[in-house]
Amino acid sequence: MLYALVQFSDQIGPLNVFRYITFRTGGAIMTALLFVFLFGPAIIDLLRVKQGKGQPIREDGPQSHLAKKGTPTMGGLMILSGVTVSTLLWASWANPYVWIVLFVTLSYGAIGFYDDYLKVTRSQTAGFSTRLRFLAEVLVAALAAWAVMRMGSAGFSSSLTVPFFKNVVIPLGFFFVLLGVLVIAGAGNAVNLTDGLDGLAIVPVMIAAATFGLIAYLSGNANFARYLQIHYVQGAGELAVICGALIGAGLGFLWFNAPPAMIFMGDTGSLALGGALGAIAVATKHEIVLAIVGGLFVLETLSVIIQVSSYKLTGKRVFRMAPLHHHFEQKGWQESTVVVRFWIISVVLALVGLATLKLR
Repeated sequence: MLYALVQFSDQIGPLNVFRYITFRTGGAIMTALLFVFLFGPAIIDLLRVKQGKGQPIREDGPQSHLAKKGTPTMGGLMILSGVTVSTLLWASWANPYVWIVLFVTLSYGAIGFYDDYLKVTRSQTAGFSTRLRFLAEVLVAALAAWAVMRMGSAGFSSSLTVPFFKNVVIPLGFFFVLLGVLVIAGAGNAVNLTDGLDGLAIVPVMIAAATFGLIAYLSGNANFARYLQIHYVQGAGELAVICGALIGAGLGFLWFNAPPAMIFMGDTGSLALGGALGAIAVATKHEIVLAIVGGLFVLETLSVIIQVSSYKLTGKRVFRMAPLHHHFEQKGWQESTVVVRFWIISVVLALVGLATLKLR
C-alpha cells in the first residue's frame, strides 16, 4: 500500500524512500511488532474466555507440562494478524510472489485453526482427520508451487537449484509441483512438530525468516545475484518484506510466549509459519538451503519418523520420547536448557545456510 507513494516522489522527494526494499522491510518489522504488542493482550483475554480450559495437555508427555494446563492456544492468530497487516501496508501489491506466500500462510493458518478449534472444543489432543488435513495442505502447496512455476522464465522456473554449485540446475518440469508440495507441506508440519516448548519454535522461525529475507533480497537483485553467482529471480526481493513481517510478529509473540507462556501459538501459528518459510524457499529457488537453515525442524521431524518406524518394526523406541526436544526433557534437561540450546543450533545452521551463497 505505502509502496504506491513512490509515484508521487517526483513532487515530494522524501517519498522516494518507499522505493527501497530495505526501508520497507524495516517498516514491516516495526509495524508487525507494534501490532502484536498493542492487540496481543486483548486477543489473549478473548481466547482465554472462549476456550475455558485452554489447550489440552498430553497425559503421556513430560509431567512438568501438566502445570501448563489452562493456557490458551491459537496464539498464531496474533502472528498472522500482524504479518498480514504489515505485509499489506509495506509490500508491493503488484508483486505476485507476495500474494502466493500470503495465500499459503493464511491457508495453512486456517487449516491449523480448525485443528486447534476441534482440540479445544473436544478437550482432547487429537484434531480433525489426519488424511483430510494432509490433503488440504497438499492442495494449497500444489497451487502455490504451480503459480511459482508459471511466474518465472521457462525452464528455470520449474528447476531445482543446487547450493555450492553455481551451474548445477536440475530441470524437473511438472514434477516441480511435487517438489513444492514436499517443501511447503514438509516445512509446515516440521515447524508444527517443533512447537512443543515455550519459545522453542518461534525463535528458530525468526532466525530462518531473517536468513531467507537476506536470500530473497540478494536473489531479487540482479547485481548482487551476479556478484554472488546465485540465480537471479526477478521480483523475489519483495519477499524480504514478508520475512520482516514474520520477524516483527514473532518478536511480539515471543513477549507473551516466553516462559511461563501466557499463550501457545498452536497449529494456527506453527503450520502457517512453516508453510510461509517453505513457500519463500520455493519462490527464491533455495529449497535445499531451507533444509539446512531449518535443520532443527528437520531433526525434529526425523526423530518422529525414526521413533515410529523403529517401534512398528522392532517394538523398541530409539528415543525416550519424540519429538526430539521431549527426549532431552526425559533425560533430565530443564525446559529452558533445551530451548536455548536448540536456539543456538538454529543460529549455527543459519550461518551454514548463508555460507552457501558464497561457497560456489
